[in-house]
Amino acid sequence: MSKTWKDISVRRDASLEQALRVLDDGAMQIALVVDDQCHLAGTLTDGDVRRALLRGQGMGTPVTEVMNPNPVTGLLAEGTEIWQRTMHRHSLRHLPLLDAAGCVADLARYELPVEPARKTPVIIMAGGLGARLRPLTNDIPKPLLKVGSRPVLETIIENFADQGFRHITLCINYRGDMIRDHFGDGSRWDLQISYVEEPDRMGTAGALTLLPARPAEPFIVMNGDLLTKVDFVRLLDFHRRQGFAATVAMREYSYQVPYGVLEINEKYKVTRMVEKPLERRYVSAGIYILDPETIGLVPRDAYYDMPTLFNALMERDQSVGSFPLRDYWIDIGRIEDLERASAEFTEWFG
Repeated sequence: MSKTWKDISVRRDASLEQALRVLDDGAMQIALVVDDQCHLAGTLTDGDVRRALLRGQGMGTPVTEVMNPNPVTGLLAEGTEIWQRTMHRHSLRHLPLLDAAGCVADLARYELPVEPARKTPVIIMAGGLGARLRPLTNDIPKPLLKVGSRPVLETIIENFADQGFRHITLCINYRGDMIRDHFGDGSRWDLQISYVEEPDRMGTAGALTLLPARPAEPFIVMNGDLLTKVDFVRLLDFHRRQGFAATVAMREYSYQVPYGVLEINEKYKVTRMVEKPLERRYVSAGIYILDPETIGLVPRDAYYDMPTLFNALMERDQSVGSFPLRDYWIDIGRIEDLERASAEFTEWFG
């Protein structure tokens, strides 16, 4: 009988020994660590066990100290093609599928997908000043800063090319001539690169009004200072399936408040006190899918950013969605983040 995700699941309070038995009995090289409500806490693979043993951790070690707490997952609302692409891109044999509540609902198995050429327009915002990265950006635009062996924008473009996208527009301003000289017409990557030059900085949405023609289908907009392994086809498919006018990729951002936090009522009575709580927020990852009609809300010849556009859509009762991003992602807008990206580049991008 074919195994289901429940056959390879283990409670989060289990020991490494208990989890290893589930891993061995399941014979699928993966175990799912879940809580009582079946929310996915992490995954355990043969490699995770091997690394734990090499670190000297014993069989009584809690599985939560050994598991991968941020595994790649799929959404039940997606389809087979997207699940297969996700597994192919991350070299996975199995993919836990989550419902809207974050609970495990199924387990997909890998089959080799085929990558077609895609006509979807891709617009990359590459005109920023990179002020937080000075003096590195005094003489070179931020998208041409090297991370690993090549400029960050080159890695972004290669990622799109690998996923079958063939039409890319670069919105440029600061040192835009250097970006033109480096990428040319895009033939080096077997794609077409065109350029929109902002006369002044126009924000993350303003430059859309400079496009020579409005796209005929939903299109991708991305900031030019991001390193990510996001599956753009998966994001685009999600946008279309959900019927949103605009979709923003989101990341979970956690930070610890360094003080005791008070909750009070309208009469200043303290109703709750929490010591140094861990706060979680969802933040924009700087990657968007927009329907063509949304451009009509962007004023011409003016600075206009994506939050303003999204708020304008919601004020008009347009459906605005979010896509949870668990793939590798880093914004290199600060020196410390650029250094971290450089240290991690080989692991994620070869």
